[in-house]
Amino acid sequence: MTLFALLLQQAPASNPIVGFLPLLVIVAIFYLLVFMPMQRQKKQQAQMLKDLQNGNVVLTTGGIVGTIVSINNDDTLILRVKPDNVKLQVARSSISGLVKEEVKTG
Repeated sequence: MTLFALLLQQAPASNPIVGFLPLLVIVAIFYLLVFMPMQRQKKQQAQMLKDLQNGNVVLTTGGIVGTIVSINNDDTLILRVKPDNVKLQVARSSISGLVKEEVKTG
């Protein structure tokens, strides 16, 4: 056969799933690298907000560090902020994390 005849022969029809396979792999990798860690972090944040107690030192999303004095039923907290012991009322959802207490060695 000539080269021209070989070019005119049609290739067998490929499976349409094979064409979507690279796209499916990219979506799966994106899900594993982005969405799963975001869901895990969201669950940890919700658990931390649920477990807040009086005496915890917390950091708000606005950057205020304070100690929880009381927790109200309407999902607000009273924080005592140093150095003047000012008391602030903040929403529970504005707490971004717990502050680790430094251990003083003498």
